[in-house]
Amino acid sequence: MKFSGEITDPIHRYIRFSDVERDLIDNSIFQRLRRIRQLAGAHLVYPSAQHSRFEHSLGVMHVAGYAGENLLAKGYIENEEQIQKLRLAALLHDIGHGPFSHLFEEVLEAKCNLNHEQIGGKIIIQSEIKDTLANYGYDCAEICSLSFGRSKVKFMNEIIAGALSADIMDYLPRDGLFTGAEYGKIDYHRLISSFEVTPNGHLAINRSALYSFESMLISRYEMFKAVYFHKTVRSAEVMLLHSLMLVDDQLDLTDTSADNFLRLTDEYTLDRICSLKTGNKIGIKLANDYRNRRLLKCVYEKFLHKRDKLYRKMDRRVLNELELKIAHAAHVKENSVFVDASKAPSMPLSPTKKEIKSVLLVEKKQDYEIPTTELPVIDSITGFLDMLRIYTIAENRKAVEQSLHKVIHDGENI
Repeated sequence: MKFSGEITDPIHRYIRFSDVERDLIDNSIFQRLRRIRQLAGAHLVYPSAQHSRFEHSLGVMHVAGYAGENLLAKGYIENEEQIQKLRLAALLHDIGHGPFSHLFEEVLEAKCNLNHEQIGGKIIIQSEIKDTLANYGYDCAEICSLSFGRSKVKFMNEIIAGALSADIMDYLPRDGLFTGAEYGKIDYHRLISSFEVTPNGHLAINRSALYSFESMLISRYEMFKAVYFHKTVRSAEVMLLHSLMLVDDQLDLTDTSADNFLRLTDEYTLDRICSLKTGNKIGIKLANDYRNRRLLKCVYEKFLHKRDKLYRKMDRRVLNELELKIAHAAHVKENSVFVDASKAPSMPLSPTKKEIKSVLLVEKKQDYEIPTTELPVIDSITGFLDMLRIYTIAENRKAVEQSLHKVIHDGENI
């Protein structure tokens, strides 16, 4: 490929870019990603976790391009033009994220039944992004389909999203570096150099790289426990989530028209909430307390397994009822108790949004599928990433802790 410049990056050292990539990166719509943190409220626990969706998107483009080059050398990709399309799709895969990343997506899904991929598709097809792509001869619909796992070429989708994706190969080391956690170190060079494509068009790895794959999944699991689902990180995010939900009717944050949505960044949204003088007092207070790091206190936590009775009950209605029961038992205000069910699949999702159940391996030019249940290391971490926590304000901590035995007994009394 012909590159016109490069960017220094702490993860990948140098990220090169082409002319079309440069014009997309310089567009104000993409520059907005600089002002959306990759890890929402994690910087309140890990102060250096200030990195954004902007540099993550650059990293995913770089890794996807590296994967494309390896597959081109092996004859699975026909030409460099396919690599360019792959890089463009990777660059734009997070263009539809709102403020506070996945937190805002929870609000969008609850209020509008939308996610960042649907909004991202709209941005690619209806904004200046479309014009930039067209100026270089690219079909925005084709790039959009590939960005969000809907391309007809299955292995290309799997490079963008899935267990072997460029996405996971960038965010794990990047999040690990900027939080200071050591769990995010992975050997993605070894994995990508082992990439193969099966006769039915799926991405696979050489069996010799299986240990590197297992190591990456373990790293992901450890990062969820140590960073993404850290009890204090989640405390900050619970506050933000409830604040966004409570003030949405007043500020119309979930208006997804281009004029409104593309203005929304972390600090802009937080400023709007904190500057309110009237309206939902709880929502405003939560936002101000978040800004000043007056965080909720965790009084109960439990990792849930799929065999637990409570696992099947964790919908919002049940959690709201539990909040009320706890508040009444503790004789505190109903709006001062927060029950949070943090959910994430223990295995990455495929482009079709299903949790992976097997690994495709190639050995001596023969491909075969191994269920994750037959890989002891991977099987041992399956089903461990659902966490139930109960939070309350600092002054209610003792009263709520003392009341919990009346309300909760490993889910039996819910």
